Amino acid sequence: MEYEGPQRQTPRYPFTAAAAIIPESGTSIGADVKELSLYGCYLDCASPLLPRTRVLVKIFAATEYFEANATIIYANPSIGVGLVFREIKPHFLAVLRQWLIRAMQENQKEKRDPDQTTET
Repeated sequence: MEYEGPQRQTPRYPFTAAAAIIPESGTSIGADVKELSLYGCYLDCASPLLPRTRVLVKIFAATEYFEANATIIYANPSIGVGLVFREIKPHFLAVLRQWLIRAMQENQKEKRDPDQTTET
């Protein structure tokens, strides 16, 4: 089932990174980031957490690290969760903006050259 809330105000971009969700109970849940925006993200995870749960999300991409206080806005049990960021410290906001610039550039490149393979 697809989320049918209000229309997003900012685009989401495909993004791959490891993440951890830490609810107020303190038990960390491993996850994988699939989409990222300035205001939130979608994580693949087998999480029993419910919408409106407040969490700390930590994202690890290459040598960079991001964290923010967030709230789960929707959850598909055993599939994934959508988070909205509530509070981001300035340093982490700078990291997030850099990731989004790179993700946007990659997305535009893939749209221009859909058959082109990416070299690693």
